[in-house]
Amino acid sequence: MAQALSSFFICAKCLSYNSSAHLPLFVIDRIRQNHDGYTRQYDRYNTRFILPRFILRFISAPRTRESSPLPVIFRIFDSMTDHNADDQDGNRKPLFYDPAERRIRSFVTRAGRVSTAQGRALEELGPRFMVPYEKAPLDTTQAFGRNAPTIFEIGFGMGETTATIAAGMPEKNFIGVEVHTPGVGSLLKLIGERQLENVRIIQHDAYEVLVNMIAPASLSGIHVFFPDPWHKARHNKRRLIQPPMVELLSSRLAPGGYLHCATDWQEYAEQMLEVLGNETALQNTADGYAPRPDYRPVTKFENRGLKLGHGVWDLVFTKK
Repeated sequence: MAQALSSFFICAKCLSYNSSAHLPLFVIDRIRQNHDGYTRQYDRYNTRFILPRFILRFISAPRTRESSPLPVIFRIFDSMTDHNADDQDGNRKPLFYDPAERRIRSFVTRAGRVSTAQGRALEELGPRFMVPYEKAPLDTTQAFGRNAPTIFEIGFGMGETTATIAAGMPEKNFIGVEVHTPGVGSLLKLIGERQLENVRIIQHDAYEVLVNMIAPASLSGIHVFFPDPWHKARHNKRRLIQPPMVELLSSRLAPGGYLHCATDWQEYAEQMLEVLGNETALQNTADGYAPRPDYRPVTKFENRGLKLGHGVWDLVFTKK
């Protein structure tokens, strides 16, 4: 971080010294090297190092003098940001949320590697099983070709659990919402392998999908399995299960419908229990935490944690 900041101040000094000239190449190289180095370091933790936004805004702000457009620095810093970068074909990357919606989100969009099989599934099965996001109520009868109870899942990861549950409940419709493309491709691949007809995927922010596409009192169930615990105290505000979100979830459930949450983070489980218990429209099906329902399979990561003595907590609440 210190090296990146030093690059920034060198850059600022050069701009203030001679605003009519392009940035010296040695400064551009140093910024690029620092960024690449931090990217390699933090990739081990599935995180990208991106310079603070106030620095990016300062450097990439338009110059007041027309003789100093600084096209090189624009290209460098545009490629450092997730939402302004183009893909390999030069097309603008899609946003899986509305940038005009100023609220704290429970996810971070990260670039992930899409395997050949996942890419093939996206190309061949995506048009059939993926539902585009739009600010209009979703007609589930038209989307699935039938009228059946609908289960809504938030953040299905790589889709193994979703595919297993959907295969065991062919009489129900399943809508899976996920923002990460490799996970979407993985679930599509499983849909093709297991010949599932009762799954549809929406690649978008689940909150916006619930608000704009899911009608009130229309869902038979909602699954929220192992959401990001955001375990650092300063990140707790990003947790998905918060009072406003729970109120929205309960409004989309039909009477008698259920909300099933699961986590392997004890402190988050305690927060879930408190928040869900305070929602007047919901009723706990157990005295505290619920036993794992038979329909929810044990994932390989969960099984590994259980063997190491780690806990897993399920919570099942129903709509009054």
